[in-house]
Amino acid sequence: MRIKSRYAFVVAVVAVVALYFLVRTLAGGASASTAPPPPPAAHALPSVQVRLLPEVMRAYDVTLRGRTQATRSVELRSETAGVVAQAPVLQGAIVAKGAVLCRLAVDARQASLDQARAALRSAQLQQQAAVELAKKGFRSPTQVLAGQAALDSAQAAVRQAEIARAQVDIRAPFTGVFDHRDAEIGTYLAAGQACGTMIELDPLLVVADLPETEAAKIKVGAPASARLVSGETLQGRVRYIARDADPQTRTYHLEITAPNPRMEIRSGLSAEVKIAAGVGAAHLAPVSALVLDAAGRQGVRYVQADGRVAFAPVQVVEETADGAWVSGLHGAVRLITVGQSYVGEGQKVRVGGGG
Repeated sequence: MRIKSRYAFVVAVVAVVALYFLVRTLAGGASASTAPPPPPAAHALPSVQVRLLPEVMRAYDVTLRGRTQATRSVELRSETAGVVAQAPVLQGAIVAKGAVLCRLAVDARQASLDQARAALRSAQLQQQAAVELAKKGFRSPTQVLAGQAALDSAQAAVRQAEIARAQVDIRAPFTGVFDHRDAEIGTYLAAGQACGTMIELDPLLVVADLPETEAAKIKVGAPASARLVSGETLQGRVRYIARDADPQTRTYHLEITAPNPRMEIRSGLSAEVKIAAGVGAAHLAPVSALVLDAAGRQGVRYVQADGRVAFAPVQVVEETADGAWVSGLHGAVRLITVGQSYVGEGQKVRVGGGG
């Protein structure tokens, strides 16, 4: 009897456990049969973030890299031969127009001038006498004309001697800087040899190469500024834009004139040039929003009113710390700022923020 009661207890425990699992299974099946089926999965639209960009009218500049350059650079050459007797101006000095830079030895030039002047006085006296005698009938008209011809020849000889005498002085052709001396005292200069080089720094030129994409925007006379590597800023105007592009770089040579009254700014300094290119519609876009389309054009993608993506080619007008000012958009646009590289034109998207 004792063994049978132990078996009865085990059987009872097993029966209770089995009954528990049976009830749980039946309850789960009923709830599963009464639960509604899950809805079919909808096609998820790609999500992008946008920023509303207003259209503004803005004066914009074309920015170039350039350098300062002397307006004129002239190598001064001797018109006659001679030994340099004086070099009154140090190289690097600012000189006025007409200042003597090299003076050759006069040699016999002064004597030739004195001789020509003496011959002129003699011819004048002879002509006066011939005219008086002609009035009294002692000279024919032909003799008077011959005397006048001799007088004219003497005057020409004086003028020639004066020019030869003046040519010993090599003078500055304009106000500027005597930048380099080639001949010192004692140097023999043949006709055509250089005394030195003069450069004109007032006004000063700022030269740059204008890309063909910007050429139509710049006009002669447009205001411009140049920030030099030294920190100084020049203000001037465009004076020249080449009509023929460089065949290798496809750029146009451009020149800006700027006042430099003290001639303190040197030629050859690098400069950041900004030229006023007019007023036009522009949008301030993040630089990261710029993309390339399948044709390689630079532009931006934006969301239209119907929720579809569109692409617009743009041109960067100016880059600032806040972003890039671009042209090519019209009106206010919802620019895609996140996800623009993963969507295509005409694709419908879901705006996830900023729109």
